[in-house]
Amino acid sequence: MRELFEHGLKDIYWAEKALTKALPKMQKNATSPDLQNAIATHLEETRGHVTIVEAVFESIGKKAKAEKCDAMQGLIEEGDSILKETSPGPVRDAGIIAAAQKVEHYEIATYGTLATYAKTLGEKTALDHLLKILAQEKIVMKHSQS
Repeated sequence: MRELFEHGLKDIYWAEKALTKALPKMQKNATSPDLQNAIATHLEETRGHVTIVEAVFESIGKKAKAEKCDAMQGLIEEGDSILKETSPGPVRDAGIIAAAQKVEHYEIATYGTLATYAKTLGEKTALDHLLKILAQEKIVMKHSQS
């Protein structure tokens, strides 16, 4: 269980760091000011998540290390395809929103799973950190569906 937990942390650490590079591109290509602002807000939250995941690693006595997350890589590539296949405007913005929702679902699933692992392993501090991120991700998802 501990190996699975640590692997999952490495995976989401890579994913969050990759998002800090992908979100500015999405923001630049969005035409709706509301969407641009939402992406900017999420970028700041994502940077915070990177820091929190680093604290999770520290709380379990491990150095923060990223391992490529194939799932997030695929989601980012899908977002890039939307940008290539659409013209600026409402259709592209809708595609960006759809891509962002898929990312949020992935993050919610991952952080929920990691929180369960942390609880099972008795890693209270790690659990608290992971639940904080999970709550933030759920709020982002709720707002994106409004």
